[in-house]
Amino acid sequence: MDHKRRSTMQPVIDPLGNARSGIPLPSTVKKATPSSSFRMSLAGPALRSYPVPPGTNPRQSIMRSQNINPLLQSTTNPNYGRTPLNHSTRRVSVWGGNTVLAPPIGSQTVKDSRPLRDRQYQTKMRQDILSYLQSSGYDINMSILTNIQGKDYRAIFDFLVLRLDPCHPLNPSTRFEDQFVPALKALRYPFSHQIDNKWLAAPASMHSWPSLLGVLHWLVELCKMRDEYLCSAHPTLQDPVGVPDEFEDARDHKALAFNYCDEAYTEWLDMKDDFDVPNQKLESRYTRKNEHVQHDLEEQTNQLHLAKAEYTKLKSSAPPLATLQEQNGKLLKDTEKFQTILQRYEGKKKKLLDSIAYERAELGTQEEHLEQLRSEHVKLTDVVKTQNLTPEEVIRMNTEHETLSRNLEDLKEKITEAHKIVMGLEVSVTNRIAAAEEALDAYTNLLSSLELFPPLPAPWEDIDLTLELNSATSNLLQLLTGADARKVVKPTLSKVAESKRVERASLESERIRVEYEIDEVQAECENLEMEVSEIEKKAAGLNEQADDLRDAAQQEAMVANGEAARLERDLAHARTAAKANGMGVKSRLQALQFNYGEQVEKVNRLKEDTVRAIIRNSHDIAMFKEEVSRHLKELRDFADTD
Repeated sequence: MDHKRRSTMQPVIDPLGNARSGIPLPSTVKKATPSSSFRMSLAGPALRSYPVPPGTNPRQSIMRSQNINPLLQSTTNPNYGRTPLNHSTRRVSVWGGNTVLAPPIGSQTVKDSRPLRDRQYQTKMRQDILSYLQSSGYDINMSILTNIQGKDYRAIFDFLVLRLDPCHPLNPSTRFEDQFVPALKALRYPFSHQIDNKWLAAPASMHSWPSLLGVLHWLVELCKMRDEYLCSAHPTLQDPVGVPDEFEDARDHKALAFNYCDEAYTEWLDMKDDFDVPNQKLESRYTRKNEHVQHDLEEQTNQLHLAKAEYTKLKSSAPPLATLQEQNGKLLKDTEKFQTILQRYEGKKKKLLDSIAYERAELGTQEEHLEQLRSEHVKLTDVVKTQNLTPEEVIRMNTEHETLSRNLEDLKEKITEAHKIVMGLEVSVTNRIAAAEEALDAYTNLLSSLELFPPLPAPWEDIDLTLELNSATSNLLQLLTGADARKVVKPTLSKVAESKRVERASLESERIRVEYEIDEVQAECENLEMEVSEIEKKAAGLNEQADDLRDAAQQEAMVANGEAARLERDLAHARTAAKANGMGVKSRLQALQFNYGEQVEKVNRLKEDTVRAIIRNSHDIAMFKEEVSRHLKELRDFADTD
């Protein structure tokens, strides 16, 4: 492996005018060729401007830093991003770090809008600076900020700048005035043009302290923002430690990729071309990421297999729709029966309640009558006790009592028989009422199926054919409510039936006519199909002829190509022989060229004939397709019209 190889790629020029990465070129190199075997970076052009490093290092790296986070970059240290050279065999990075970035062009006209000369605002800035420095471990108190000295100001400034950029080149032996403004410009302090280096001699003076205090306060706020950003664990930090086990964010992928490039680049600089350790780390990291996904995939696969097995089982078994429909029909019939039975039992319940109420009223009446009889019996007993009756009168009274008792028993038996007859009649009446209700239900269902519910079509729109049975009424005329069955319902139904018969006859005639037209259309379709089949046969014949012509043309072309090749070989042989012999070369060469021209013309003519034949067959096929499409469209229009 050559340790002295260098890249010869030209430096990339920023279209905005800032020179970015510069790769050194040897003086002997004029042009970079695509087949160069030098090691080159695929990271793309850098996003910041870097100075051109000296060309005295051994094999150099052209890998540029991808860390474009402005809060984590050093803006002044030229060694930021370079790998230190520990031994002579280590590759050296040519990434030159950041040069001092110039402030924006319009910054010279920006004025500081902060009320720096306001006492309260100065007190607030001093308090913020003191709080931050004390929280950062810097030994300071308020008296130092109240009456600050030049060395204290420089110490605070250096501390804050190094907090922002640990690699900033601050030299304690260099004059503070020579480093103050360049450092602020490097940190892009927007009001650096308003700073005068003479102020640093007496920073606590009235005219200089507000601006210098504003500089410290701005640096403190920037440090707070940097610390907050570093502690935020934001994905843009590209910290691989903060990447969760399962992630989908593209910035997490970029963090792992950046870490991998960093480790691989370090090994490459150590003269190692096999990146086994970074590869294993990255593979193990993505394997850990994909474990949960793989587990979910296996579960989904198992569920898919179970669903497929269940689907196959359902497909292989008979569809349960017919059985469910049959069960549904039975349940609907049972529902209708239960509704009918429920209505019947509701009627019986109502009748029983009426009979119970009647019996209770009758029982109350009988109890009152019994009380009257008991009172009369007591009265009669008292009368008998007070009267002096003869034995004959007593016998006569007993005989009359027995006669009345027997008459009473006879009457009770007759009443019992009458009750039995009434119960039998009630049962028969109930059965007939149930039969009449079923007949009315069937009649209502027929009206519903025949769409004869009001309003009826003309001329019967004023007629209501629905009937209702009122079994609770005692008036026979009110037993069936609705229109008169004999005078209105039956004649209307006869008229409706006659109109339906006439309509059915007309529909039957229309059906016969439509069937006849369909037969004619089918016959025409069969004729068209026969014509289409004949045209298809003709098209197949034309295709076969075209194929034969194409094959013949190809064979002739092959023969012509062979002949041309043979002539070329003869021509070459003739040329060789002419060079060798020097006799009769021109005449034979002309003859061979003439034959070769004839063969070329023949091949071109055959190609043109083949192309014309193919175009003619393609045109015939297109016309055939257009004719078939037209016939089919006419047939569809005819069918849609009918």
